[in-house]
Amino acid sequence: MTIVTRLLHASLLVDDLSDARNFYEGVLGLSASPQRPEMSFTGVWYDIGACQIHLICLPNPETGLTRPEHGGRDRHIALAVTDISQLKARLDNAGVAYTTSQSGRSALFCRDPDGNALEFVES
Repeated sequence: MTIVTRLLHASLLVDDLSDARNFYEGVLGLSASPQRPEMSFTGVWYDIGACQIHLICLPNPETGLTRPEHGGRDRHIALAVTDISQLKARLDNAGVAYTTSQSGRSALFCRDPDGNALEFVES
């Protein structure tokens, strides 16, 4: 019997919270959640449906690690979008590089300013 019932959040390490917020809020259009309590480190939470993304500003133990160009070949989180062409336009406008899904699905991969891989799937 499975005791795990759902994903609650995904945490991503960021070096510069301002740059990260410019990407997640300015490019992706997310809004910061007021639910984040005071913690010993800076960060921000974003509500996405019943889940959250937690950006946490802490030292990255993988600094200098070479990541694959295509985010689908790296650990990543997948997010649903309503219009992949609108997302492409936002990423193009912001100068954010992306690759399309190699499986032929209506999906793309990009990296945030800290190199965290994100997958966006049209649904």
